[in-house]
Parts: sequence; structure tokens; C-alpha cells
Amino acid sequence: MDFSLLQPSGLNVTYKSLPFQAVNDLSIDFICNALTNDVFEKNSIKNLMTNITDDERVIKYRRDIFDDLHRHPKLRTDLEQLLSQLGDLRELEKLKKDTDASDLWQLINRLREIDGYVNCITQIKESLERIDLHSDGLLELRQIVTDIHNNSGFPEVKKDITETLAMAQQIKSITLGVNLDNLLRPLNAGIISLNSFPITDSSLLKNFMGKVKQNNELNSNTSFSSMKSFHPQNPPVIKAGMAQVVTGAQKDVHIMTSEAPTGSDQLSASITKTVTAIVKKIVRDTKNVLQKYISISGFTLVSLVPEIVFYIRWADLIEKIQAKGLTLCKAEVLPTANRELYTEGIYNLKLAIKAANGEKIDIIGNNFEFSDNGRIYIMTGPNRGGKTTFTQAVGIAFLLAQNGIYVPAKSFYFSPCDNIFTHFPADENETVDLGRLGEESQRIAEIFKMATDRSILLFNESLATTNVAEGLYIAKDVVKAMKYIGTRTIFNTHMHELARNLDELNAACEGTSKVESLVTGVQNGARSFKVFIAPPQGVSYARDIAIKYGVTFEQIKKSIDDNKYFR
Repeated sequence: MDFSLLQPSGLNVTYKSLPFQAVNDLSIDFICNALTNDVFEKNSIKNLMTNITDDERVIKYRRDIFDDLHRHPKLRTDLEQLLSQLGDLRELEKLKKDTDASDLWQLINRLREIDGYVNCITQIKESLERIDLHSDGLLELRQIVTDIHNNSGFPEVKKDITETLAMAQQIKSITLGVNLDNLLRPLNAGIISLNSFPITDSSLLKNFMGKVKQNNELNSNTSFSSMKSFHPQNPPVIKAGMAQVVTGAQKDVHIMTSEAPTGSDQLSASITKTVTAIVKKIVRDTKNVLQKYISISGFTLVSLVPEIVFYIRWADLIEKIQAKGLTLCKAEVLPTANRELYTEGIYNLKLAIKAANGEKIDIIGNNFEFSDNGRIYIMTGPNRGGKTTFTQAVGIAFLLAQNGIYVPAKSFYFSPCDNIFTHFPADENETVDLGRLGEESQRIAEIFKMATDRSILLFNESLATTNVAEGLYIAKDVVKAMKYIGTRTIFNTHMHELARNLDELNAACEGTSKVESLVTGVQNGARSFKVFIAPPQGVSYARDIAIKYGVTFEQIKKSIDDNKYFR
């Protein structure tokens, strides 16, 4: 069955893996930990989330499915439970767990399995029919399940299952025949009949003598010639919990362990063999009848479990964040070729997760765009002014939107990207061989080997660990390369000089991505975490901070003068 809840049927879609640096810099593990505690689910969600495509059809398809599942919590619960049950049934069938069991047990297990299968498909169908669905994906799933239900003869198979189980359940007792030797030791045993009545102490002889040939005998025409020796002529040899039974002058050797489920004696073995022989034909015929009802498509619905879980865990987290009064929105997809973004009130999902977990956080939303007015932003501002948080917020928002998940913002109109590349400070241990500048330069070179005009580049304090002159020299060339390719970029830095004289930088090379200055951090001496387009304000920021903490010359001089009289 060529069906998935991640992309429309029949599409040939190209996916790219999010680079491992971006996985780390965008805190994907932190996000997955907020979604689930189950290790398997975390790995599955992370894998799905970090394989991205810029195909607009796929993104809209996922977005609409997520919207349907988010609107219907009961559907999420039903699908997760029912598909998991179907998966358990599939594992039973796949692993052939009853291969070594008697035919009677195979029959019972298979009947239960098929009955569970029928019930799962029926309930999935009913769950999907109860609600108003809008997404193409869930509408197609509903049709698939309806076809499986209608074309598999479910009413007939339910009738067969009920009748066959009822027949099997009629067996209430077994009448045995045991041959004895001249010392009254049992030599061999066999089944005389399977009975539909239980044997009680008072009726034992009566049942045996008077009812064996009556109508309640289940298999009156079955003859049995196979009788297994019970008491061996030669004594058993016991070895470490295992009995070796030798019968008939070494003709027949039986190895049996004391842990055997039907007992460790020959009488039990004889009974098991004979019961199996009696029901073998019934089992074979019934299994053949039931097999025609099984639709492989039903079991292949199990492949949707990781996809359903992906949507469900995200919907649960989104609801938890919304319960804290935070706004999230359904993203609107713009043409990929436009390379645009228009968002109002965007904020970092990580802050929302912390708030949903009970931390007291003042979350500030920002308006931002990628357009002809600016696609490469040199972001400046003071330490702890929100540069890294905002840079990360944009990357996470793109990743959520392209997976169809609601975005932490009031509105989000975007052109999908083909990948997200990040350049955040590396661990000191990774820079030993090349040095910090060499390591950073090497990573930048690798990014430019893969980036296209549809890529998002997020640089965080890049080239800041070398001296200002060297860092500025390399940074200017890097920005010009971004402009030449046409990427969408946030380059946050302490090198304010990089954000000055942008006319000169924009004229330095051809390209369709205009470079603009973005400022965030402090207003009137207080941290605002607001982002706005403006020239770098390093000096004014420093003065605002100095005023706030009373360390301007005027403030310090006044403090000294005021305290002279108390010395």
C-alpha cells in the first residue's frame, strides 16, 4: 500500500537531512525530550523531524493533517490505541509464535488474532467516520479503511469466528483408554473420545459406559491407531533435569525435560498427540477458510504508527503550551522561489516549553521578515540581549512549519527552505587541532559547499574569538558570499563594524539578497528583547546600560561628591 501521512501518494519527493550541527544548535534533543519520555518515540520523532523537504505540496499536506488531529483529541487517542493493537497482532503473525504449539492452540490463537484484526479495522473506520475531516491525508485514510472493511467480508468472518470458537469451547472433557501390563503398570494410552460434557465423580462410570456412543461425542467416526508407550520396559536415565526414556529394546528414544508444558511423562505426550490428531483436519480447514478474509492492507496500516505518534505528541505539546496562554499559528506556505518570510509575534519554542513546564518566563514576540527589503541581517546588541534566542527561534520555526506543526507566532507566512545550516561556537575540545579560527573557517567552508539560494543560514557569534581585524576581514567575505548565493541569513555578532557601511557591502558583489542591519537587546537601559531594523548602536547601548547601573562619569562623580561629607 503506497500511503503515508507524511506525503501525498504518488509524489517523488527529495528530502535532505538537517546537518548534525543544526540538530545540536537548534536544541532538537531538548524539544524531543519535551514531546515524549519513550526512547523509541524520541528517536522516531527526531528522525522524521530532521528530514526536511521544501516541496510545498508535502508541507501543506502535513499541515492540514496536523490541523485535523489537533482539532480532534479523541481521534488522536483512538488512532494511537487501535494502530498499536493492530501492530501487536501483526507481530504475532510475523513471528509465528504458535508454530510449535498444537493445532488446537494454533486455531484458538489465530481465531483471536483475526477477531482482534476485524475489531481494530472496524473501530478505526468508525473513529474516522465520526468527525468532520478536512485534510486530504486523513480523508484518504478513511477511504482506505472503509475499503478494507467493506471488501474483506467482515460480517461473514465474524460469524465464522463465533461458530468456530463455540465449537472449540464445546470440548469439556476427554475419555482416555489406558492399556496395562500384567503388573497393572500403564503400557500405552489413547483418547477414546472428546466430550461436550464435564466429567464428575458421580457420573464418571456412567459417562464412560453409556455416553461414549451417543450424539454428544464430537468425533464419532475418528479412529486412532497410534498409542504411545507410557511405562518403559527399561528404566529412564536421569541427567541434570532431563529424562531419557528408552522403549522397546532401544527402538524409540524420547528426550523430555521436566519443564515441558504438557508434563514430563509419556501419558501426557500421548494425550497431546492424540488430541492434535483429532482436531488437525478441523484446524486446517478452518484456517483455510479464515485466511481468505485477511487483507494485507489492514496490517500495513501498522506502518502508520510512527507517523501518527509524531503528530499526536506534537499536538499534545501544542495544547500544553496553548493552555499557558501562548499563541501558536498554522503556517501559510508561500512559493518556494520567493524566498520570503513574514511573521508577527515570533518567539522561541524552547521558552514556551519551559513556560509550559511551570517556569516563570516573560516571553517577547517579534515581527520579522525576509524579503527584498532584506534577506541577510547583521544582528548586533549587548550580551544577554536576546540575539541567540531570536536566531534560534527563526530556525526552529522554519523546521516546525515544514513539518506541518503549528509555529510559535501570531502569524507565519513563509517560503520553504531546502535546509538549515547553523554556525554556533564549537566546543573547545573540537578546536585543538585547527585552533578556534581554523575550526570556524573550516565549518563555514563546508556550509558553502552545500548551501543554495533556498537555504537558511544562522550564524551565532561567528569569528568572534579571534582579534577584531582578522574576524572582520573574514566576516565581510563570508557575508558577500551569502549575498552572491542568495541565502536567507541571520548573522549575529559583536563586530558592529560589520553592520556599518552596508551600502558599500551591498555594492561589493552581485546577488539578490540585500544585507540589512538588525538590532536587539536594550531600550532605555532595560532589556527589551525586541528586534528592529536600525544601524548598530553599540555606543548608545553601552550608555543605556551605564545609566541603568549608575556608572556614567556624571553618576559616579555625583556619588563621590555626595559621600564626601560622610567620610
